Amino acid sequence: MKFKQPQTLQQIATLLNVDYVGNPDFKITGINEIHVVEKGDIVFVDHPKYYDKALNSEATTVLINKKVECPEGKTLLISDDPFSDFNKITKHFNPFIASKQSISESVIIGENTTIQPNVFIGENVIIGKNCVIHANVTINNSCVIGNNVIIQSNTVLGSDAFYYKNRSEGFDRLISGGKVVLEDNVELGASCTIDRGVTGDTTIGAGTKIDNQVHVGHDTIIGKKCLIASQTGIAGCVVIEDEVTLWGQVGMTSGITIGKKAVILAQSGISKSLEGGKTYFGYPAEESRNKLKELAGIKQILKERNNKK
Repeated sequence: MKFKQPQTLQQIATLLNVDYVGNPDFKITGINEIHVVEKGDIVFVDHPKYYDKALNSEATTVLINKKVECPEGKTLLISDDPFSDFNKITKHFNPFIASKQSISESVIIGENTTIQPNVFIGENVIIGKNCVIHANVTINNSCVIGNNVIIQSNTVLGSDAFYYKNRSEGFDRLISGGKVVLEDNVELGASCTIDRGVTGDTTIGAGTKIDNQVHVGHDTIIGKKCLIASQTGIAGCVVIEDEVTLWGQVGMTSGITIGKKAVILAQSGISKSLEGGKTYFGYPAEESRNKLKELAGIKQILKERNNKK
């Protein structure tokens, strides 16, 4: 998430009421999670296990809960609770705007786009030309939709990320300040849920087609011309490259990459990144030929064991 105007280290420290290490005039241009940080960004870290990763990332300001040696060319914000202070930054620079009507006045809608009854469209949404948005679709704040997009009934764009910190008094939610981007010629089936990014964009690439009842987690990037069948669940921060096919009820963990033109057969579970150009099956998913051979071998062993009884 980029700020509308660059801030200084001292300005952010004053906002958070925390100490800092570095030049008070050091320029900060935004905040981001560790997997998408760039120069000028703040990243937060609150566990010693991840200190080195955050300090050595592309981020040039680290919001951290311990005073440590500051890497050259970077600055630190020393916080008792980096998670809460990260939320404070999000709320300050990207506050939630409540809508006063079903289709907000700030919405931009392109020519020949059809909006069916009972659609909700939040603030600062952009919708391209020749789209069809069916009844009861919800498009939350700041979503961007390209041209020739079709969204079937009851789908929700821009729901908050499923991202919590476990505290003794309960779960504390990380506020979502990102958005959802649908590129040209995307089609979404009925009752899909596409979560907004926490700090970046959840993106579905041009020409991708998604079936009914599919969930896409926060900050996930889906490439061009992918096919995703019903009841698939994709966790946050996943990268799915171009022309990937996911058949029904595939589930995958966060932070992995599925290579270009991979095919994942129905009801497979993906726990690690997979190379492109291959077909996978099972849990944990492996190349389908090998997995099917394993299953045939197990079946043969059981058959032989039963015959000996």
